[in-house]
Amino acid sequence: MHNDTVAPTAAAVAPTRLPTRRRYFMLSLLLIATIINFVDRVNISIAAPFMAKDLGLDKVQMGLVFSAFAWTYAIALVPAGFIADRFGSRWTYGVSLITWSAATMAQGLVGGFAALFGLRLAIGAMEAPAFPANSRAVTVWFPARERGLANSIYLCGQYIGTALFTGGLLWLATSWGWRHVFYTTGVVGVVFGIFWLYVYRDPLMCKKVSKEELRYIEDGGALVKSSQERTRFNWRQIAELFRYRQIWAICIGKFASTSALYFFLTWFPTYLIEERQITMIKVGFFSVLPFIGATCGTLLAGTISDLLIRQGVSLSFARKLPLVTGSILGMSIVLVNFTDSNLACIAILTVAFFAQGIASSSWAAVGEVAPKELIGLTGGVTSLAANIGGVVTPIVIGGIVQATGSFAYAFNYIGAIALLGTLSYSFLLGPLYRITLRAR
Repeated sequence: MHNDTVAPTAAAVAPTRLPTRRRYFMLSLLLIATIINFVDRVNISIAAPFMAKDLGLDKVQMGLVFSAFAWTYAIALVPAGFIADRFGSRWTYGVSLITWSAATMAQGLVGGFAALFGLRLAIGAMEAPAFPANSRAVTVWFPARERGLANSIYLCGQYIGTALFTGGLLWLATSWGWRHVFYTTGVVGVVFGIFWLYVYRDPLMCKKVSKEELRYIEDGGALVKSSQERTRFNWRQIAELFRYRQIWAICIGKFASTSALYFFLTWFPTYLIEERQITMIKVGFFSVLPFIGATCGTLLAGTISDLLIRQGVSLSFARKLPLVTGSILGMSIVLVNFTDSNLACIAILTVAFFAQGIASSSWAAVGEVAPKELIGLTGGVTSLAANIGGVVTPIVIGGIVQATGSFAYAFNYIGAIALLGTLSYSFLLGPLYRITLRAR
């Protein structure tokens, strides 16, 4: 019988006043790294209207370019998760940051489809270690009672960067040319990657964390000691993971929420400009609102989930509630097909992306079920399933728009996938508990 509550007694009691709160400094690094990660994913969508015209790319080619990132990203996630477990978050993330940022800069030099497509493939492969390393870092630095909000805070980086920098990047594209979008974002990433290597440490290697804070996070369920373990890879471990319904359910649910995410990361600005005929200045404003909604959804999900745990609610209910709620609400995206009002359209899309933000709290569920020696690998496996949505969605939407001249069926497609996520989290997921593997 599996324990469905937060077992450690200390985890249920708030700390009086710890001499240090180093875990929050490390969390701020994860947030900044995630912001850079997603800015380097979405900068292509901001540059797309200018780039497509300049390089003579049609909708199908742009759909392939948008999806190229997710192809290699998805393929590389499982080995990236193993690398995060083997070498730790510090070196895994630092090297990843620097290499993907260098490839981002190189996008500013492309002269046609082939080079652009190839660089997007490279960026996808180099970004793959990021989220397994994020999940691992939160699991070793934070007790269970704080882990939901901690995951939500770094996940906000998916949306904050776009909300904060879309206007600036659009200004760069219109004033200096689309190539400067890639030069600027790439340089920022390289610089921060070097800084990350200099300052990030796991708990037992961090000289600035107090013994009291270290004891608090470990007693609260943080896997502090596992940060020093070096896992040996075994293919049977992956096969054994898929014996558990929780892994299948999270994979399907992540696929659903990531499908919605990739619409906003790729085709959203093009939809506003070409179908809604919104001016470039208004696009800079309107395109930010759904990302603000998603940020609010992510923070709300983590806060409520942790609050429920502190109130004595079972861990399973506390972690599953936002997943089911977000998936159900995500189906509202189809309503955009029934309004001619641009304001109503943006309101509906903001609610839909708010829902996607709530559903993105699935990373907290991954942290709860992952075997302690395979946190990164489990994150990689579930993220692989999620990012199949990143491969499929941009291509499907590009094909739909090319064939019909409209985004209407694209929104129906995303709504149907949200229904699939709802069913998975509602009926397949079951109770959450940490998996213990037999394969070594």
